[in-house]
Amino acid sequence: MTAATEVDQSRNERSFLLQRVQPAMAGLMDGSLSTLAPIFAVALATHQPHYAFFAGLASAIGAGVSMAFSEGLSDTGDLTGRGNPYLRGSITGAGTFLGGVLHTLPFLIPQLRAALIVAVFVVGFELLVLSWIRWRFFKTGFVRSFVSITLGGAIIVGISAAIGAAG
Repeated sequence: MTAATEVDQSRNERSFLLQRVQPAMAGLMDGSLSTLAPIFAVALATHQPHYAFFAGLASAIGAGVSMAFSEGLSDTGDLTGRGNPYLRGSITGAGTFLGGVLHTLPFLIPQLRAALIVAVFVVGFELLVLSWIRWRFFKTGFVRSFVSITLGGAIIVGISAAIGAAG
């Protein structure tokens, strides 16, 4: 492999990270974490899984649209090399929606306890996937990533559980 080919390959990998992986990671992380609070607060306050489902679905859709616009409007990509803002926004928005809706789906189960247990397992799976993405693409330690992401999720769940229990 020539030096020029190595430089091109490195540039392509960097572009892929900046233009595809980073927006997807930001979206998945935001969706996975930011939607926890309304879902668990509503579930614990009402003891009605279908209300938590609607709260989660609305949160996932709202967060996805918000993150799509936020990422798409954050820069044009011309100065930063982050690529097409519409594509980045779409990737981020889709990732946010996906991250939020996955742990919303268990609340279609009519029994609250079962829905909560399945949702907790789904959240655990999401944390593992996020940690793997950070390890695979950003060369961060898997355990360190998992602990960092889990800490954020635990803080959110703790706050939302306290709010839901008070309701």
